[in-house]
Amino acid sequence: MTRHRLLLQQVRTLGRYSDDEEAGRVLDTVLTLLGSQLTGEERCDLAAVLPEQDRAVLVSQVPLPEPVTAPAFVEAVARALHTSLACARWDTSSVLAALADHAGDELIDRLLVRLPSGYALLFGRADLAVAA
Repeated sequence: MTRHRLLLQQVRTLGRYSDDEEAGRVLDTVLTLLGSQLTGEERCDLAAVLPEQDRAVLVSQVPLPEPVTAPAFVEAVARALHTSLACARWDTSSVLAALADHAGDELIDRLLVRLPSGYALLFGRADLAVAA
């Protein structure tokens, strides 16, 4: 089984999607939007662990000057998939949790430092804020 197929199957299982087409649409949408949020070494390192087909989707996006908030990211997913915010949160988390498994803890920790607060929950992690 190809690496892309493994990632797609993991997204399909986590998201409980009825078929590969639906899982693939969600995967591509979230990767597209994530590609606009990441810059620098973390972007390159995430791209390096992705299957070639998924890497192309991620890196085809021009990064924004600043990443959007986690709620704004979910809203963008909802608009792109023409779905509700609740469904978009589910879709986003299904993809990002699968990516976390493929990327490993160290890289996800680095991504979360670069992204605004709130993304940890989307990656299936506790969102622990540092007390001031």
